[in-house]
Amino acid sequence: MVSVLVRDSYAISDMLLPLDGEFVLASGAAFSAAGVDSDPACNSGEKGAPLLFRNPDRFSWLDPHLWSSATQANGHFSVDAERVPCSYDDVLFPRDGSFRVALGPDPNPVHIRSVSAVGQTFTRDEDLTAFLASREGRLRFHGPGMLRVGSQACTDESGCVCGNDETLPWICASLLQPLGGRCPQATCRDPVLPQGQCCHLCGAIVSLTHDPTFNLELYRTRLLDLFLKQPQYQGLQVAVSKVLREAHTEIQVVLVETEPETGAAGRLGQVLLQDAVAQGGELGILSATLRQSGRPATGGSALDQDRSGAWLASGVAAVVLLALLGTVLLLLHRCGRLRWTRHEQAEPASAGLPLGFRNPLFNVMVFKQEPQPSVEHLGSAQKVDIDTNFSYFVNPLFAGEAEAEA
Repeated sequence: MVSVLVRDSYAISDMLLPLDGEFVLASGAAFSAAGVDSDPACNSGEKGAPLLFRNPDRFSWLDPHLWSSATQANGHFSVDAERVPCSYDDVLFPRDGSFRVALGPDPNPVHIRSVSAVGQTFTRDEDLTAFLASREGRLRFHGPGMLRVGSQACTDESGCVCGNDETLPWICASLLQPLGGRCPQATCRDPVLPQGQCCHLCGAIVSLTHDPTFNLELYRTRLLDLFLKQPQYQGLQVAVSKVLREAHTEIQVVLVETEPETGAAGRLGQVLLQDAVAQGGELGILSATLRQSGRPATGGSALDQDRSGAWLASGVAAVVLLALLGTVLLLLHRCGRLRWTRHEQAEPASAGLPLGFRNPLFNVMVFKQEPQPSVEHLGSAQKVDIDTNFSYFVNPLFAGEAEAEA
């Protein structure tokens, strides 16, 4: 039970069709049936092996592997909860491709701003419900889950909470299914667990509180252009989003090591604390804290580790003392404008979940007033529907040649 777009012409000997389903033939596409003996390309007396469509029901809306963004900044990634569409996102299924997606077992409805499929854009629940109940809708969406549209676009310059905290268990189950449901072993001591992430990471987390003047997109661009382009931080990936912690929102900056033994994430985290002190007034940052993972989990004798641990502790004490002294001076200068603290050991992960602004793999593209990215690839009919202050997700599952795997 699936709708399959056929772009080319195929010669076959025979075909077994399902009781329900459809082939959509693009211009110039065709099937032709003839005995294998009539085709010189076939070996005489040998019939080709049967070809089967793979299970069309294997794709889940809550699987982060299946989403992708039209653009992705180099060095940027998203926590797992933000790798599927957030409540303020518009979801675009390809107009020139076929797809079938399960809405998942989660009893909580999936909330998004709108969904565009088969040449239609749904922004009202009534219209979407009617489509999902139709034969055309049943060929493309299935499962016990519910899909709701009509959420507002994110208009807060400081970012918006993604809203996928309730669905994170199902997101993690889909993400880790190829790994047997288990997280890979972290390669460092005391790994950190960002909100919205399924598994612990080697790196650092900088948490920022802010005032109404903070601009999330400008801060993200600042990190990518001013810091991550420096040679000593080339091996880092960063995720920036607004999260909810104990009923209060904050900005979560996740720095992930691609080479854990370098310790670059911790060093950049300390630089970001200093940057928050120096530029907090201009950036709208009120306070900053740092959590970071420990040393690599391999290499070195126990004695070496004890000695290096003692050296690290004394070095940290000196750094903290100097940092506190500098902070006091700046605080006096700024009259209490900014405060910051630093935690060497990872803190227990909060039960709250991530909340997104942009996504990496199922990435989110964010349209801004100044400058406005090009949207020529969307087609003139779709340009009319695009706001200038929201992000959208693209589902490339069956784009290009991918429908052959349906």
